[in-house]
Amino acid sequence: MKAAVDEDRCRGHGVCWTLCPEVFDLTDDGYAEVLTPEIPAEHENAVRTAVSSCPERAIMLS
Repeated sequence: MKAAVDEDRCRGHGVCWTLCPEVFDLTDDGYAEVLTPEIPAEHENAVRTAVSSCPERAIMLS
């Protein structure tokens, strides 16, 4: 599984980082970024929760 953040939609709420800091981080400007190209299996559920919890629907999975 891979995750990506739509930079045009992200508003820096930080929900993804709060739910899964092993995969998401916040830039110096406070916007989300993905730390790893491939999501480790042990973090897949947390990433799915982050995707469904994002208020801007800015995270996509593939």
